[in-house]
Amino acid sequence: MPTYHFIGIKGTGMSALAQILHDSGENVQGSDIEKHIFTEDALKEKNIRILPFDKGNITEGLTIIAGNAFNDEREEIVKAKELGLEFYRYHEFLGEWATRYTSVAVTGAHGKTSTTGLLAHTLKNNVPTSYLIGDGTGHGHPESQYFVFEACEYRRHFLAYKPDYAIMTNIDFDHPDYFRSVEDVFDAFQSMALNVKKGIIACGDDEYLQQIQAKVPVVYYGFTEGNDFQAKHIQESEEGTTFDVYVRSTYYETFTIPTYGNHSVLNALSVIALMQYEGFKAQQIRDLKTFPGVKRRFTETEWKNGQILIDDYAHHPKEIEATIDSARKKYPNKDIVAVFQPHTFTRTKQFIDEFAEALSQADYIYLCDIFASAREKSGNLTIDHLKEKIDGAQLLLEGETNILQQHQNSVLLFMGAGDIQKYEEEFKQLA
Repeated sequence: MPTYHFIGIKGTGMSALAQILHDSGENVQGSDIEKHIFTEDALKEKNIRILPFDKGNITEGLTIIAGNAFNDEREEIVKAKELGLEFYRYHEFLGEWATRYTSVAVTGAHGKTSTTGLLAHTLKNNVPTSYLIGDGTGHGHPESQYFVFEACEYRRHFLAYKPDYAIMTNIDFDHPDYFRSVEDVFDAFQSMALNVKKGIIACGDDEYLQQIQAKVPVVYYGFTEGNDFQAKHIQESEEGTTFDVYVRSTYYETFTIPTYGNHSVLNALSVIALMQYEGFKAQQIRDLKTFPGVKRRFTETEWKNGQILIDDYAHHPKEIEATIDSARKKYPNKDIVAVFQPHTFTRTKQFIDEFAEALSQADYIYLCDIFASAREKSGNLTIDHLKEKIDGAQLLLEGETNILQQHQNSVLLFMGAGDIQKYEEEFKQLA
């Protein structure tokens, strides 16, 4: 048996893929930085070997899977190519692996991870299912019928996939370091649509997705009339959100999900549409109700003095709006305190006005320094440029999180795609 070596095994997608191969009986190891990243916890639970980056890791007989964050000049990649080892980029290998199953690619500018998690949860409660979720969660099953995976549009990597089905949640302008415009993003999704083999489940409330052309049936879901699957009569309670589903204007079933906000209803509606299309009964789909959530997506901790701490990956203005909306609906009697760390200089510069508008929907706003990603080390923008656009916003520095203690009986939203968790952890250590 070959041993698969993952270069950058702690990446969210890489960690999940390593777990899937391990669960499927393959030999797996990988390398990465030595700093702790939350994705490594699941790898260690499965005794998957994690090595520090070193070209000495690369030996004869390995099959290499390299993370997309690393260029061809990385010493481990150079060594692998010198030895002539079988070599894949993450998205290339994932595309080949998916062909073993009835595959469902979940894609969109926002909502991919939550929707992938919700679909994986509901399917696996009914049939053997493998899944790859973008929060670092991966699960393989030797007898899987379905493979559910998150498909990212960045650099058009999702064009390596030829899934049986695709769920498309929305099209929006993001990743301005690569995409030129929302039309460029649409072009990528249009190309992806032509790769799908059986059917597309798309949000009909999205003006761009309405224009998608495909060789397979496109089933639309949403709130507006004319969608194949429509959600009506939405009610929120302590249990979550309950809504009626109509299939082509005929009442189908009532469902409850444990989450809040219109975006959560849309995510659920896409799962309901896919499973109903695949022949599952309403009773089987009701397992939506027991979904425990995914990592770093509205992850809650009850704290002291009536505080609720929420860790969320929101790093785009629309995601911030959705997270604040969810918090208000779940905790209508508490102040909403936004603690936000922008992710990448290009995104912050591109959407600075939209960030200001979205964050202003919170009652109090704290801003952390911009997080520079592995692909973008610096920029000529600072957090002060965003602060100037938001009335009452304050800067939050490491070592000063005690200021958050004044917000008793409040919801503290720690939002960002970088290392915003360090601020939450520091705050917890004050107790």
